[in-house]
Amino acid sequence: MTNSVGPRAVFGVIVPSTNTVVEHDYWTAGVPGVSYRAGSMYISNPVMGDDADFQALLGQIRASIDTAVRDVLTAEPDRMVMGMSAETFWGGVAGNAAFERRLRERTGLPVTTGASSCRAALHALECRRIAVFSPYQPIADKEVGRFFTEAGFEVAAITGLRCPTAMDIARVPEQRLRDLVEELDGPEVEAIVQVGTNLSFVALAEELEARQGKPVIAINAATLWYALRQHGFDDRIEGAGRLLREC
Repeated sequence: MTNSVGPRAVFGVIVPSTNTVVEHDYWTAGVPGVSYRAGSMYISNPVMGDDADFQALLGQIRASIDTAVRDVLTAEPDRMVMGMSAETFWGGVAGNAAFERRLRERTGLPVTTGASSCRAALHALECRRIAVFSPYQPIADKEVGRFFTEAGFEVAAITGLRCPTAMDIARVPEQRLRDLVEELDGPEVEAIVQVGTNLSFVALAEELEARQGKPVIAINAATLWYALRQHGFDDRIEGAGRLLREC
């Protein structure tokens, strides 16, 4: 339900308790009349140093998401936005669809996820052959690659940064991200996609698009863009990449 700081819409945003980037990116975009109410999924053990650790982290997310959703619903939002990404890619296209369906049934609200947002963004930008990077371990990168492949894209390369903890995702140096994009890019790659919502990449993606001469999609920008477009808002935002500026 709209209010004095969100006269157009209030978006409920679900994030892990370790995430410090999503809310910053959404508020920095400065969408007039849209406000955000975040709910945190409690992460007691943020270690994600190997595949087993990563699966345990997902278990914590799954155990706490209902509480986070419950808390957000008290603000009477107009839409639910998933400010976490790995779980939305899990199980490929069917897994994402099932996840969205559960959240719609649980909340009675429209739901926007990172996986669906990246798919919609690539269609809007008319890109098929992509390279992807994440802060994840191999087990999660496999699921990300599976989603994009099932969605009809050709994944030329996928690289995980193998961050040791969930908080370390937000500590990856900017130069490492620049170098990684350079490593992944090639003449056959039509777009580069970043996943992992605690990885601060929106502003840098804007710069790298100009340098690489092709779309560089930050998942937080894509998710905000898709939530706005799904909600009927056509705002064009500067400084957050071609997607929000032109599509």
